[in-house]
Amino acid sequence: MTTWSIIGAGVAGLAVASELVSRGVKVQVFDPGGPPGPHGCSWWAGGMLAPWCEYENAEEPVLRLGQMAIDWWADRTQVHRRGTIVVASARDLPDLRRFARRTEQFVDVNQAEITELEPDLHGFNKGLHFEHEAHVDPRQALQDLYRQLTDHGVELHRKLAPTQLENAIDCRGLHARDYLYDLRGVKGEMLVVRCPDVTLTRPVRLLHPRMPLYVVPRGDGVYMLGATMIESEDSSRITARSMLELLSAAYALNPAFGEAEVLEIGVDLRPAFPDNLPRIRRLGRTIHANGLYRHGYLLAPALAQGVADLALENKHSEMVDEDRA
Repeated sequence: MTTWSIIGAGVAGLAVASELVSRGVKVQVFDPGGPPGPHGCSWWAGGMLAPWCEYENAEEPVLRLGQMAIDWWADRTQVHRRGTIVVASARDLPDLRRFARRTEQFVDVNQAEITELEPDLHGFNKGLHFEHEAHVDPRQALQDLYRQLTDHGVELHRKLAPTQLENAIDCRGLHARDYLYDLRGVKGEMLVVRCPDVTLTRPVRLLHPRMPLYVVPRGDGVYMLGATMIESEDSSRITARSMLELLSAAYALNPAFGEAEVLEIGVDLRPAFPDNLPRIRRLGRTIHANGLYRHGYLLAPALAQGVADLALENKHSEMVDEDRA
């Protein structure tokens, strides 16, 4: 049986490996960082499976391809199907109306309905409820994929992949710029806080002209606050402005966040192509799958299926970059 070698054990690499294994293919994975952990940007993701919300400022394929992600992930990890709430302060209601015009599959909710959905959301008279959206804990999702792969006999090699690999699939993210010259890094910053005085059960997005914020519950009073999108490749540290904006926006959702304990600060670079859409390219004997940008967990399933179709059936999905493959 032919063995396919996956290079990179982030969400893209593990999703591709999982999809191939589900089709009966023998797989091995190479990543010098080892099992999933804080060495990759997948660790710092929000884990929101929110194709309709993301469509507000994304291209149509994000909406269409992202819709299959919920069921794909549900076969592999715990998926929380509680939707997304989008709110704005009274002065920013024009932003809420603009958001509604550019999205779909939501219901308008008033203050009483917002409070019924999330009792700890105070002071918002209007909002949008995207009831079909979902979210995962990205770290648990990565660990579940890794465990399932090892249960199927997939070996993770904690070393650089050999340079002359047959049937290789490169999912190294920004490290693949040695071949994918049009990749760029987009800086993202996030916080993980513990605030037991606030109980939210679904992701909440706060629209703000300077710093749109999302808050994603992780359970036991822990929340992920994110995330910036900065056209910079300096991932050394969070900026003071970003931290202030993230914490101020969380405080606007509920003043109890002012007493939150900051558990983690995450800064990393998302790999993106010029149009911010993922691409699959065959260069020589290697298939490259990359460019998930801010849609890692949302589009990784579609990327994985496209890679498997190309690798096993030479079937070209829309993600395959025909001009460069």
